[in-house]
Amino acid sequence: MRAVVFEDFGKPLRIRDVPEPVPAHDGAFIRVEATGLCRSDWHGWMGHVPDIALPHVPGHELSGVVESVGAGVANWRPGDRITVPFICACGRCGACVRGAQQVCERQEQPGFTHWGSFAEYVAVRHADVNLVALPDSMPFATAASLGCRFATAFRAVVGQGRVRPGEWVAVHGCGGVGLSAVMIAVACGARVVAVDVSPGALELAGRLGATVCVDASAPTVSGGVAEAVREATGGGAHLSLDALGAQATCANSVASLRRQGRHVQVGLVPAGVRLPMDRVVALELEILGSHGMPAHAYPEMMALVASGVLRPELLVTTELGLDDVPAALAALGSASGTGVTGVTGPTGVTVIRPHDRVNSA
Repeated sequence: MRAVVFEDFGKPLRIRDVPEPVPAHDGAFIRVEATGLCRSDWHGWMGHVPDIALPHVPGHELSGVVESVGAGVANWRPGDRITVPFICACGRCGACVRGAQQVCERQEQPGFTHWGSFAEYVAVRHADVNLVALPDSMPFATAASLGCRFATAFRAVVGQGRVRPGEWVAVHGCGGVGLSAVMIAVACGARVVAVDVSPGALELAGRLGATVCVDASAPTVSGGVAEAVREATGGGAHLSLDALGAQATCANSVASLRRQGRHVQVGLVPAGVRLPMDRVVALELEILGSHGMPAHAYPEMMALVASGVLRPELLVTTELGLDDVPAALAALGSASGTGVTGVTGPTGVTVIRPHDRVNSA
């Protein structure tokens, strides 16, 4: 099969012919129709993610069609349209038994623990636990954005964040996860303050329904981002999310909260991040983490997408062909695009074939 491969961290990525993956007894062999291009893929390529064995095929946000299944798979058949959470669970450990597959003790992640979806095919183990059915009406490009960024934002806002109608929600960082969080919070009846340094990202956040947009780089934010959020919300956000993962965004998110507010950390932060713990104690703030969403929790989100209440397709601002991935992935180290970049799979989203290129849209 054709795939994007790197043989050393940070070295050139190439399109190569490599052996097809072999599905496990309880696994599925999937034809990739679309896959997302995420900054996490760049971190893996740069060697920032432990335990990646070389050579490696990245890619972890995917949708496609089941080609074949192992003898131990009960619920899936060839031809089924599917997507997959970026955290694939074992289904048997203590966390999985509790329904918390997103923190599975033996979790696997396509594109990190094994070869991923920047390829014509990908293999997923424990198919009965990890595959999610797609309605025929959902385009593969839309579905590919669900497995990581959109599902992660949904659980962060609705599950961990416990958002309520009328509350103020601050979203720090309006990349793929952040913009998804803006859309989801607005759909839940919340008022949103979007924070970013990119005018394009803030413009899109406004179009998605953000009530207030704060340019974190603007000189007019003289009192700081947190003060700007507190002023805009009349005392602070009820719920605030760090969707980027940095010292500044994490600390600003906590400092943006009103009394007894809730901070949800979504973006991975570097070691040694400092938080205003005096404020956490004095205002009785909640500090929560959020790590993906298990396959069994998808139906609620999928129903809202099917009904049109949530429209993740609006976040897909660019489509690329597989041949364009090496350059696009490398570029993530120097610039961050607006919205979600969708990489059309080998058979394409709109009748795209393996050798075709898709121009940016």
